[in-house]
Amino acid sequence: MMIIGCDFHPGFQQIAYVEQETGEYGERRLGHRGEALAFYRSLADRAVRIGVEATGNDRWFRKLISELGHELLVGTPARFMLRLRASGGRTSGTPATFCDCL
Repeated sequence: MMIIGCDFHPGFQQIAYVEQETGEYGERRLGHRGEALAFYRSLADRAVRIGVEATGNDRWFRKLISELGHELLVGTPARFMLRLRASGGRTSGTPATFCDCL
């Protein structure tokens, strides 16, 4: 399964990801629509879990993820921070910390 932590901004998203089977990991900045659509569609045949902070401008993103059959977890920043502190993880709100929570 691929796990993605996503920091959603109005014009782009910053992601951190890890592929559990291979250990591959990294971070990327994806422009909305073009780059993001291509990236998530390229994962259509894989099991993917995406964690993102709650935001109001992500309807198109939620619809895309649902259509592709990926799992989307939406949480508040406070919820992510509580889980991180409980597990002893980093407490800065970055996509990598979202991956740690997932």
